[in-house]
Amino acid sequence: MSAPSRLGRYPLRRRIGSGAFATVWLAYDEHLDCPVAIKVLADNWAGDLHVRQRFLEEGRFLRKVESPHVVPVYDAGELPDDRPFLVMAYADQGTLADRLELSSIDAGEALTVVTQVGAGLTALHDRGVLHRDVKPANVLFRTVENGRGPHVVTMLGDLGLGKAMDMSSRLTMVGGTPTYVAPEQALGEALDARADQYSLAALTYYLLAGRPPYAHRTLAAAEDPAPPAPMGVDPEVEAVVRRGLAKDRAERFSDVASFTAALADALGGRPDGAPRAWIPADPDHTQATPDPGRTGVATGTAPDPPAPPARQRRRRPWLVAGVLCLALGAGVGWAAERLTTSERTVEDVTGTISVRVPEDWAAQVDPERWTPVGDEQEHPSIASGSRPGWNTEEDPAPGVFVGILAAGELPPQVPQHPACGEAGSPIEDQRRGDDSVTVFFTGCPGVDLIVERVVQLTSNRLLWVQVRSHDRGTANRVLQSVTTVGI
Repeated sequence: MSAPSRLGRYPLRRRIGSGAFATVWLAYDEHLDCPVAIKVLADNWAGDLHVRQRFLEEGRFLRKVESPHVVPVYDAGELPDDRPFLVMAYADQGTLADRLELSSIDAGEALTVVTQVGAGLTALHDRGVLHRDVKPANVLFRTVENGRGPHVVTMLGDLGLGKAMDMSSRLTMVGGTPTYVAPEQALGEALDARADQYSLAALTYYLLAGRPPYAHRTLAAAEDPAPPAPMGVDPEVEAVVRRGLAKDRAERFSDVASFTAALADALGGRPDGAPRAWIPADPDHTQATPDPGRTGVATGTAPDPPAPPARQRRRRPWLVAGVLCLALGAGVGWAAERLTTSERTVEDVTGTISVRVPEDWAAQVDPERWTPVGDEQEHPSIASGSRPGWNTEEDPAPGVFVGILAAGELPPQVPQHPACGEAGSPIEDQRRGDDSVTVFFTGCPGVDLIVERVVQLTSNRLLWVQVRSHDRGTANRVLQSVTTVGI
């Protein structure tokens, strides 16, 4: 099933991502001559007035703020089916979650990111708005140009949980990401700007220590957190971060600006420059007239989904899924490689899953549904590899499998690969608000790397991605590109 060619007056280029409540598209504003991101309420929530109101409030909150460090909203509208959409700045350098899965960042760049996020929060707070969900996936990077040339700025996005402070003081809906949420927010108490300060301090801990301060799986676990493990940094720096993470909000700094100023002093001064660009420009997706022959660029109005052809049900070993970026030592080398790599977008027969793969990974494409072991129902899936049998243990080769399956919680263990030389420790994290677990297997026969990730997409659906690759840069590109629609 192809994508629609336009949303309102905006021609579409591709899906950027999707979540429980919305899908985000990359589009082009022909009036302003620039790429834009369009966030559309998911059709399954169109009739829910509460969700619709929250969606519209996000746009209103963002419009209240004039700051280069908060995602600007340019326009809003409704589709013919009455679903609202927001037109926002396009974050061409992805999210902090994406960046951290490539590699860690140094202390100077971390200070820059925290200071700019802090400036965005201060702008929100000055307009009487709380963010309530500060985390790596909601920190975006965007390339801007001025007299000094192009440089990258950090922005806060996704105010889906945002609330006016006076409303939060009267009635607070419990929400947020457990690893980063303040105790008072997890408890459903009245909130003020110090709740966002706590989340920013948790983010700072992650950037400087290389790991989050907590691994809370539920909001209940965040209600009464124990002191986090030592960060392994300068004691003055750690003291600032721990004060921002104080369980009692009265012990935190008076405001976010005071926290970031104290952090800068402890780290020896001002931020030392803008974040580095790490994703090369993709002209086919960000210019006025893309190449009409490029695979994956919409050229017409979406038709009805085609009826799946008659076929024999396939059964595979149990697979679990996810969308991930792999650890990579040097982003510059990855970017240079991407510029010379020919890629193709492949989709499953239902149009639910899409993924971009190297051209030579599309030698054997299977877009049909699959039936997980122990399940009688078929689910969307897509397999694309460099040759037949690429995903067997006997004769592995590069490729990717993405599948959806019914389950109410993450599994205790991802599929194992005993033939590989080393299995990394499971990494429990959140990506775009969804719980996930990831394991890296290295020294594998036939390919150097196998990665397994499971993501809890909804209360009863998991997504699984298995990637087999000769190098981490290619695996990273493939895993970043996986998108789902309508889940």
